[in-house]
Order: sequence, then C-alpha cells, then structure tokens
Amino acid sequence: QVQLVESGGGLVQAGGSLRLSCAASGRGFNSYVMGWFRQAPGKEREFVAAISWSDGSTYLADSVKGRFTISRDNAKNTVYLQMNSLKPEDTAVYYCAVDSTTSIIRVGVLKPGEYGYWGQGTQVTVSS
Repeated sequence: QVQLVESGGGLVQAGGSLRLSCAASGRGFNSYVMGWFRQAPGKEREFVAAISWSDGSTYLADSVKGRFTISRDNAKNTVYLQMNSLKPEDTAVYYCAVDSTTSIIRVGVLKPGEYGYWGQGTQVTVSS
C-alpha cells in the first residue's frame, strides 16, 4: 500500500506562485512514477506533470511547460510541483498519484487510469 498526502494549495493572484508537496509513504512507491493531475469543476481530470523516482526524468503538459516544474526529494520521500506565473485557468483541485505499472516516463503516465494510488487533493485557486 502507498499513502500520499498533498499540501501547499491556497488562494493566489494571477501571476503568483505556489509550491505543492506530495509526501509519500508505504511500500515500493520510490520504484515508480509519480504524477500530478488537476480537476476543475465540471471538467475531467487532467495530466499536469510526472517524474520518475528512479532516474528523475520528467514530463510536463504543454499547458504548464515553462511555468511549472516537478521535482523530488528522495530523502524526504516528497515530490514537489512548483507553479509560477499562475493563471485563473490553473484553478483546480490538484492530486498527486503513483503509477505502479512503470518506473520510467512513457505515454501511459498521461492517463489517470494508469495510476493506482491517489492523494486526497489540494485546492488551488487563482484570482484574476
């Protein structure tokens, strides 16, 4: 079992920054890929970013490239999502998740269905 706890969400003005954290615990999570997704009201869950625990390779959605970065701290078992130049359209509940089917970044990591473990989510609201 893997447990994930997100934190760091909040209310910020457009152009501001937030850093989300996802603390992981349990068996084997650091052998896999960790992803961040977001879901706005009335919309489907959307891929944001992913990172491989093993080699640190990353992949970001086009909508956040150049603004967001994903990183990990192996000693703290924590993955971060640094969000800069935030826009109102970034408003959503942000979730971290573990894809236990792979240790490397591949096309499947973009799909929510590939992830077997999810955190409870943290709200990010960007005001205009």
